[in-house]
Amino acid sequence: MKKFDTNGFQRLGGASSKRLRHDLGQALLEQAPCDSLTPAQSTTQLFNDLEGSWFGNRGWNIIALPSRGSTPASPGDFKLLVLPYAETLDVRNAGAPARNRGGSVDQFVAALEYQQRVSNKDTGEALHVENGMFMNLSEIIDNDNQTQPLPEFNVARSGTIPHGDAIMLLSKPPITDKGAPQIPNISSLPPDIGQGAPLGYLDPYLVPREGINVSNPNATLRQDLEMQAAAGFEILETRTLLLDSAQAGGINNIPFVVRHANATRMQAVFWLEKVRNTQTGQEFDQLQYTQIIDLVFHLKFGQTDPKSLITWPHITINTMVKQ
Repeated sequence: MKKFDTNGFQRLGGASSKRLRHDLGQALLEQAPCDSLTPAQSTTQLFNDLEGSWFGNRGWNIIALPSRGSTPASPGDFKLLVLPYAETLDVRNAGAPARNRGGSVDQFVAALEYQQRVSNKDTGEALHVENGMFMNLSEIIDNDNQTQPLPEFNVARSGTIPHGDAIMLLSKPPITDKGAPQIPNISSLPPDIGQGAPLGYLDPYLVPREGINVSNPNATLRQDLEMQAAAGFEILETRTLLLDSAQAGGINNIPFVVRHANATRMQAVFWLEKVRNTQTGQEFDQLQYTQIIDLVFHLKFGQTDPKSLITWPHITINTMVKQ
């Protein structure tokens, strides 16, 4: 059996948690037990721990693309790319909260800027660059200085990439649980390709590949946790954040993307974990995520309606450690 290299899960140095803002309320928040935090406080705590520099080299990118010579308005073949990647994610305080003036009420948005860079783990080739913000939308105050109820979606994430896509994802407050996350199964296969597809059309998803469960990528995230546990790492706490463009958000794309492989929806699940090395006592922050972007191209088999297109899940996963 291949020996598990724990270096990929070690924090190299630096503080494992930074404050978003230095104030008395923040100091009190840090002293409060997690189970007594309000949703707004829990959100602020997650933002505190998200700030910093993250690195992970256990990433995987699974994406189906239109095959050469295919056209958007007809059934066609596809090319499946499965690439391992390394990633850096730098998250920085954007400064004083931005004030959204609403007349009778004002909203104060605390934000974190992020820059994500992804490269092919095998070749070093650049694969992805993204810039954006995480926004804490929790604080809304009326003219009598009274705090208003927490918005249903109190976390937002914006982002832009050079392919010509801009995202706005929204989330409800994070959920805090003791111990390791319960990472569900997902499928990377399109949910509906229509009727009459050639035999073996989706077989590329079933080809075994070392290091990744292509048809169910979340199984690979769970395997990371299993290997960690066997190597003496214990997850003390997990905070889960589910961001989705369908929750009052959206995606805007340039015309080429819309015509040839339109991105219609994005979901991102973050599991922010407090981890302890039971052999050394060291504690550090770990971030696991799954992102799913729905791409639509090619008619469903047996269909003629140009709007009846196959949805192809573009999935990325990684396990990252704060540096």
